[in-house]
Amino acid sequence: MNKQVDVLVIGGSAAGIVAATTGKAFYASKSFLIVRKEPEAVVPCGIPYIFGTLDGVHQNIVPTAPLANADVELLIDEVVSIDREAKSATTAGGVVISWDKLVLATGSEPKTPDWLEGRDLDGVFVIPKNRDYLCRLRSRLEEPRRVAIIGGGFIGVELADELAKKGHDVTLVEILPHVLSMAFDSDLSLKAEELLVKRGVKLKTGEKLKKLAGQASVSKVILESGEEIEVDIVILATGYAPNVELARSAGIKINELGAIRVDEYMRTEDKNIFAVGDCAEKFSFITRIVKGLMLASTACSEARIAGMNLFGLSRLRTFSGTIAIFSTAIGGTTFAAAGVTEQLARERGFEVVSAGFTGIDKHPGTLPETSNQYVKLIVNSENGLVLGGAVMGGQSAGELINVIGVIIETKMTVNELLTLQFGTHPLLTGPPTAYALIKAAEAVEMKLRHFK
Repeated sequence: MNKQVDVLVIGGSAAGIVAATTGKAFYASKSFLIVRKEPEAVVPCGIPYIFGTLDGVHQNIVPTAPLANADVELLIDEVVSIDREAKSATTAGGVVISWDKLVLATGSEPKTPDWLEGRDLDGVFVIPKNRDYLCRLRSRLEEPRRVAIIGGGFIGVELADELAKKGHDVTLVEILPHVLSMAFDSDLSLKAEELLVKRGVKLKTGEKLKKLAGQASVSKVILESGEEIEVDIVILATGYAPNVELARSAGIKINELGAIRVDEYMRTEDKNIFAVGDCAEKFSFITRIVKGLMLASTACSEARIAGMNLFGLSRLRTFSGTIAIFSTAIGGTTFAAAGVTEQLARERGFEVVSAGFTGIDKHPGTLPETSNQYVKLIVNSENGLVLGGAVMGGQSAGELINVIGVIIETKMTVNELLTLQFGTHPLLTGPPTAYALIKAAEAVEMKLRHFK
């Protein structure tokens, strides 16, 4: 069977969907086809919550209605090869698809350490973006279990929080001194750890995994320190690797971190082939260093840029690097960050000052469900540019960090931030007299004056 389209998108999760729907909006006369393996794609960021907050995987499915509404076709199949010269792709089902433009949105796969003894034992799981696999894991966790989670990044921490909330005996093992330390400085990481411990999670930070032990099923986690942890289930939350085998087989260049090399328009070396999302190359907005960060927000930004540039480039529609905007909730408290941490800024050679302020997210503080709101800013001491920030507090922190992301991306100085106007309302924001973001900026400015 042969099929011809103007734009073929391989991969139908967030990045693929956004690339296709954005492209269709900008080039309405063009035909768009998404090919993905899964009949139902899970929402990647929602995966930890299917083990606690949600009733099951079925409540964490990416809807397909936006595709139909946008007149984007969806084919459930798997692309197994790409012929760049013929501008065609062949699927496992025998369909040969001819295309004018190709978008690779093939995502990522969980990384499992090759050296790990016992990784093939029954009861050892990873966290793929695969509905059926996640359903099997959830069924194993219907009854309280002794669970060890290896990895204290966002997925590991969120899983630990959700499983402990459901009554599981959870141990979280992290090789670094603190959880979430790739996103936060130690001040906020320590607060997150306090909440995890309060939830009942047993933390093993600064500990390296040696091996997994058991007969047919895993029964022990053995650390380099010699400590042995009795377990029923082990979840390896040790990161993800770009899924690039299809691109590699087609001769498309892969960078040193294993991602598809792209330019600022999200084009590969083949100007008719774009790559977006976890499979595509990333670099830092601030340090300009190539990095392996994988975020749905970044993926969707890349996908919009690719979609807008498919049939005509615009200097106004380019990807200028990831801001690295993170947010999560632990024990009901929101933790969010954007830009660089103090530690990373100094490692990269920046002289920085930082300061924070603790206020409230409603006013007066006697209003129901008012939360403390801590805002921290990290500023270049030479020119006052805001390089990073963090927020801890209630649900509104998740949106406030987006404001900080905009401040970083527009290259605002702390002085410019101090003159911004913010709307406030008692039920929705902190007070205008002590808006936490502005007060944090004031605290930084005082330090800068002393620094100079």
